[in-house]
Amino acid sequence: MFFDAKNRNKLLTNYWLKYQIFNFFTILLVLLLVVTNPSKIFAHAYSSSFTNIDFTNERTELSFSIDALSIIELVEDVDANKNGIIEKSELKNEEHHLEELIHSTIVIDKDNQQQEAELHEMKIEKKDNTEYVTFKFHYPPFFPGDTITLMDGLYVNDSKTNYINLLSAKNRGETSQSVLQGDNRNWTILLTEAQVEQGVEGKERETTQNSHMVTTEKPWANFFNLGMLHILTGYDHLLFLLALLLRKQTFKQYAAIITSFTIAHSITISLAVLGIVDLPSRFIEVTIAFSICYVAAENLFRKEINYRWGLTFIFGLIHGLGFANILKEMNIPKSQLASSLLSFNIGIEIVQLLLVILFLPLLTFIQRLPYSKTIVQIGSIIIILLGGFWFLERVF
Repeated sequence: MFFDAKNRNKLLTNYWLKYQIFNFFTILLVLLLVVTNPSKIFAHAYSSSFTNIDFTNERTELSFSIDALSIIELVEDVDANKNGIIEKSELKNEEHHLEELIHSTIVIDKDNQQQEAELHEMKIEKKDNTEYVTFKFHYPPFFPGDTITLMDGLYVNDSKTNYINLLSAKNRGETSQSVLQGDNRNWTILLTEAQVEQGVEGKERETTQNSHMVTTEKPWANFFNLGMLHILTGYDHLLFLLALLLRKQTFKQYAAIITSFTIAHSITISLAVLGIVDLPSRFIEVTIAFSICYVAAENLFRKEINYRWGLTFIFGLIHGLGFANILKEMNIPKSQLASSLLSFNIGIEIVQLLLVILFLPLLTFIQRLPYSKTIVQIGSIIIILLGGFWFLERVF
């Protein structure tokens, strides 16, 4: 009788623990689905903008594009019918307010004096299945000797928003890139005269036909930080990584998975930015969502997962194309391409490695528990639900 009672109590305790684990994951799922609102959790869930400046002898042209959801956050009245989309008629009705917003927050100074801009065009554009509102301004021309500063004041007092501004500048043929984010929201250059040298017969000849842009910024640091932010806000990439590691495996298997994922996405990031590989963004995002569901389903239904590194490599190629989308918009010059790609990749890899170092001890602890199989099953079900939500959203 004592033996039976002892076993019965042990069995009840196990069932109670499993029930509490189920409750924990259920609450976590509800928080993700209701509080966080996954309809807004895309591949790269932060406010993003693209600034292109073209310095010419006639005028300075500035094109500023920002995602439509950010515009709705900043100007609530612009979405009159509250459908989460800015329509052409709504854009027209709020044109004056939007012009004031951008003109007051995206500012160009010359030698510490704010320059007046004329709005040339305002329109809705689509980039990688995301709607953007593009503003095109005309400024006076700037010449060698001028110090130009662009200041971005959007979300400057909102610490909760991971806002970035990807800036590309062209000065009479010469190009430069920068990433404005966090506290680094100013970009300053000095326009200088082109150098000249003596010709063989005493005649002067220009070493280049273009004037120069001189800046103290370190582009590699900008792209390094961008890579770190990109992986930290890439919720689908992180969920895919968690699904890969959730099942119990040896250290050698874990190392093979991480190495395989790193090599795969490094290859396709480079190929995509170089323009060698170009797949539709919708296909990429749908496949990324599918990869999350597939790996989580493997956790539930496959008995052995000895060769997961191969599957990781295949899906990692697609994830790399997702990483590359943001760099493709910047038109990075070939002279800076290698260093920019390397810095961006290193930023991704460092964060990824740190996350794995944090995950593995916790996963090892969970896998030693007598009810670890239940935890893996419930965790995989949650991952499938989130991945399935993204899959359906991106398909339709």
